[in-house]
Amino acid sequence: MQFCPKCGAILLPQKEENRTKLMCHCGYKSKSSSSIVIKEKVKLKKEDKIEVIDKKIETLPKTDTKCPKCDHVKAYYWTLQTRAGDEAETRFFECVKCNHRWRSYD
Repeated sequence: MQFCPKCGAILLPQKEENRTKLMCHCGYKSKSSSSIVIKEKVKLKKEDKIEVIDKKIETLPKTDTKCPKCDHVKAYYWTLQTRAGDEAETRFFECVKCNHRWRSYD
């Protein structure tokens, strides 16, 4: 990391013509012609690491209805308007146990 000799701010890489130079917001430009490499390494403590869990988050409401595939009696449900606006909505179900999906036009 390099700092501006005029104002003390951090020099940032910026393209000028076909080269990248370190420049400051005050107008200072470095004269070094060496290649610029920017790296950042983040170290996390064991307690800061994020654990990814493949789990379905239950956001849909449940109802008591029988699954036609496994005969389980709980299912998630949601409704969609799949036909004309003056007709009833279509109810969709998904079994809590086997994830089978089906619809009801009632």
